[in-house]
Amino acid sequence: MLVDEHGPFLMRLAMMHVPSRAIAEEVVQDTWLAALNGIDRFEGRSSLRTWLASILLNKARTQGQRERRVVPFSFLARRRAEGRDEPAVDPDRFQSARDRLPGAWARPPVEWESPEERLSSDEARRVLLETIAALPPRQREVIAMRDISGLSAAEARNALGLTETNQRVLLHRARSKVRAALERHFQAEETSR
Repeated sequence: MLVDEHGPFLMRLAMMHVPSRAIAEEVVQDTWLAALNGIDRFEGRSSLRTWLASILLNKARTQGQRERRVVPFSFLARRRAEGRDEPAVDPDRFQSARDRLPGAWARPPVEWESPEERLSSDEARRVLLETIAALPPRQREVIAMRDISGLSAAEARNALGLTETNQRVLLHRARSKVRAALERHFQAEETSR
């Protein structure tokens, strides 16, 4: 019953952190074994789902470190680039200190007509998932737990061991990058029409 209830969630979470479905399945199996072996240490301070997620994330990180030992050099360059602290939203989208309203939007986010319909296309889904997969690991973990798995802020913070502020910043940066990628995709779609 627990595997049926939590298995799909754990698999989705694992897929966000490892390069293949086979490795994700292995991580999920290792998570269930660790949960069975450590069930006596489960204190109920968080939900079972949050506890399982934290075990899975530890397993996925360990597996990811093993997998990183055999990756192409191009992947290593991308990983190094992830460490840079870049703004969540392009600064050019805001008015400068010399403008009438410094800090206000110069180019606000585009309102999408029928966003549910646009986001339901296979191409938009591909852009969304590729963008999430390319996020720095902590941003990817937070957005996956909050927006894909539907965990509350408190559950995500507990599973990841983050402060409230750090979780909010990571989620904001991740959502901003995803929105920017979708905005570029939708603009390209409109241009090609």
